[in-house]
Amino acid sequence: MGFSSLSHLNGWWACTALRVLTLIALLLVMKSDIVVYSDSDYLIGLGSYDITGPAADVNMEGYSNMDQVASGIHFRLRARAFIVAEPNGKRVAFVNLDACMASQLVKIKVIERLNARYGDLYTEKNVAISGIHTHAGPGGYLQYVVYLVTSLGFVRQSFDVIVDGIEKSIIQAHENLRPGSIFVNKGELLDAGANRSPSAYLNNPAAERSKYKYNVDKEMTLLKFVDDQWGPVGSFNWFATHGTSMSRTNLLISGDNKGAAARFMEDWFEHQSSGRKATVGFEDDGHPRRISNIIPSPHDNHHELLELAASFQSPPGRPAIRASSVARRVRGALWQVDKPRFVSAFCQSNCGDVSPNVLGAFCIDTGLRCDFNHSTCGGKNELCYGRGPGYPDEFESTRIIGERQFRKAVDLFNGASEQIKGKIDFRHAFLDFSQLEVTINKGGTSETVKTCPAAMGFAFAAGTTDGPGAFDFKQGDDKGNPFWKLVRNLLKTPTSEQVKCQQPKPILLDTGEMKMPYDWAPSVLPIQIFRIGQFVILSVPAEFTTMAGRRLRDAVRTVLSNSKDFGANIHVVIAGLTNTYSQYVTTFEEYQAQRYEGASTLYGPHTLSAYIQEFQKLANALLRGQPVEPGPQPPNLLEKQISLLPPVVVDGTPLGVNFGDVITDIPKNSTFRRGEMVSVKFWSACPRNDLMTEGTFALVEVLQDKDNWVPAYDDDDFCLRFKWSRPSRFSLRSEATIEWRIPQSASLGVYRIRHFGASKSLLGSIRHFTGSSSAFVLAA
Repeated sequence: MGFSSLSHLNGWWACTALRVLTLIALLLVMKSDIVVYSDSDYLIGLGSYDITGPAADVNMEGYSNMDQVASGIHFRLRARAFIVAEPNGKRVAFVNLDACMASQLVKIKVIERLNARYGDLYTEKNVAISGIHTHAGPGGYLQYVVYLVTSLGFVRQSFDVIVDGIEKSIIQAHENLRPGSIFVNKGELLDAGANRSPSAYLNNPAAERSKYKYNVDKEMTLLKFVDDQWGPVGSFNWFATHGTSMSRTNLLISGDNKGAAARFMEDWFEHQSSGRKATVGFEDDGHPRRISNIIPSPHDNHHELLELAASFQSPPGRPAIRASSVARRVRGALWQVDKPRFVSAFCQSNCGDVSPNVLGAFCIDTGLRCDFNHSTCGGKNELCYGRGPGYPDEFESTRIIGERQFRKAVDLFNGASEQIKGKIDFRHAFLDFSQLEVTINKGGTSETVKTCPAAMGFAFAAGTTDGPGAFDFKQGDDKGNPFWKLVRNLLKTPTSEQVKCQQPKPILLDTGEMKMPYDWAPSVLPIQIFRIGQFVILSVPAEFTTMAGRRLRDAVRTVLSNSKDFGANIHVVIAGLTNTYSQYVTTFEEYQAQRYEGASTLYGPHTLSAYIQEFQKLANALLRGQPVEPGPQPPNLLEKQISLLPPVVVDGTPLGVNFGDVITDIPKNSTFRRGEMVSVKFWSACPRNDLMTEGTFALVEVLQDKDNWVPAYDDDDFCLRFKWSRPSRFSLRSEATIEWRIPQSASLGVYRIRHFGASKSLLGSIRHFTGSSSAFVLAA
């Protein structure tokens, strides 16, 4: 029926027809795949909140490199959450953190807060908190000694911002709960991960290896969340690759490749929903097309633009209010208050032996391939490094691996048509992995074995090709050496029973039996299973290798597929590094090779068998609707934590200089072009004074008309870097350098760089400030 015929209908029918046509138009704009979103069985809600920790003085979690101390921001970190609930029934909440791993202590505190707010609606049983495993986030938020050594103990600021962000993301998701549907899709992503311990993988039985085409998992599985009113509101996917595109020498806070992928996809969707061309891709310089480019070129007269820019010279730094940093934030200004924001999370899976450095491992002295079995160069592990696809530029490698995951996620998102249907349920148990009895099949007969108290082998200290260790350690060491055993014994000599239990691992640190000043490693671990219809999430508190993850998934899938309630159509994913952290899990055969992953499998050679046994119990309980024993509670060690990180005492500037004053400005009458770098240096103060949560330290503004500066890019953008430094370690003075690599998509016009910060006085008061560079021209 044409629009001209509407006049012949009565008012009610005309209004109804217009509404239908409008709805169809919205569907065509918002969705490239035409799927009828109806028949929703669930309430769905998503949320997201800033968890960027201290960008100064705090050691980064992951590489255990004492020299890797945060000194700025590449882009911000976030907690992203989804809640799925049956109306008047059960619910589950899953949180994905741009952090190295989850923390038992963090989860304890989050659950305490949720209990105070919602009663028993959200508990340790139906809330999962998972880390993406970036190695570029501030440490100090776990509770066991071995994970706090390089951060100089517990860092309360790191801990608090993560707890706050998780709580707020769940609150957002809870408040956004509305009728909606969930769709699932999966597909292969071939070029975003490579096995970094192929010699250990080859230890697995040939018959088992022959079932798989690759020596790492290449499958990405994605959930698409669709609100009945608003359409798509988010997606979460699971794919295995390490967060080690950024190297052990990087000093900027970064979500690494998975954090980048999440940024790219959220920006892509906002770009799409804004009515602009919904292109999946990047400009020639590799930076994502951004919706923040909202200001069209005012004109193409270069001389006129130079005159306009010249009228905006750098002013002195001035006081500001904290809210100004939040108010100028690019993404915050674009979110619609009455519509749920789109949330996209790239979750971690069984990444234990999977590296994003897909070009392979090479010797930095000769350029030759590293030794296959030991990952050494002339016997030295510290010369063997993996190369990412952007080598030698780690930022480029991060972008490329992030982009590859993003592209696949968009493809799966657009093609998702299998609707999730069925019950929501969950099971959770705590287990003492230091002494768990496990029944294994050995030569056709059953045998009972035990796991061991935690211990780390010599090859742990060798590191990996993503981040080599030091001294004379090497991967594949099943003997150890007398000198380091002597050093070990000064801390704790393992018992003969422990040595036998952990064989063939030579014990370097007997962490499970070290209790001073408090526990060095966890003994009690959580395992958890979520069911959302035919979709199952296995939450594991460790990094499972490829084959270990395959065995666990297959074991659970076998249990569930025997039920008519599931049938053959089951999607099982592993959520790695979830709820707490206990390092690695290899297969029994990989453990014998004692590469880094085997040496870091804390509880001995039968660790994987223990997980499989206990997850099968959870799966059977889930099918039968039976409860499970909660198990022993893990310790809450918050009151025992020790922090050796000195506080910020006072910030200073030279006499006559304001915080926010420009040190190195943009030269007058400067013209830049896309792809070039703009750099400005300001007098600053320690970023620990205010984390600028949901705000920004760095900002690029573009001139609209002749006197209105509009935010274009901030420190949550891949192309803008905030770098902080002191002239010397104990100096009261500090500097902030802001670098903007101009994207190909940036609009022509007049720009300036701004810095926001907060200084601390001798009396302890915090004073916010801001500074601006001189203006410059971006020309064709």
